[in-house]
Amino acid sequence: MKLITAIIKPFQLDNVREALAALDVKGLTVTEVKGFGRQKGHTELYRGAEYVIDFLPKVKLEIVTNAEMVDSIIDAIISVTKTGKMGDGKIFVANVEQVIRIRTAETGWDAI
Repeated sequence: MKLITAIIKPFQLDNVREALAALDVKGLTVTEVKGFGRQKGHTELYRGAEYVIDFLPKVKLEIVTNAEMVDSIIDAIISVTKTGKMGDGKIFVANVEQVIRIRTAETGWDAI
């Protein structure tokens, strides 16, 4: 099993959810996060004063899937979020050693 973690712009969430639903992805965890990468934040003007925004709002998606689905999920996320501009986001893929459903104590793929 694999854990796909994607950091995207918040307004892209609905597009990603629809793209993943088309792939029949069963589950998704969404967390509102803040951070920065190469952008290093930006400045905004509010009531005539300039403010530096160091941490930009992002959305973190976490998807546990089988290894066969990883490439199609990554392609789906990229296809709806890529603008070609800085700040489009990142995708990380990691191995998942074990999954346990708390309610039934099922393990492995049955717990997904």
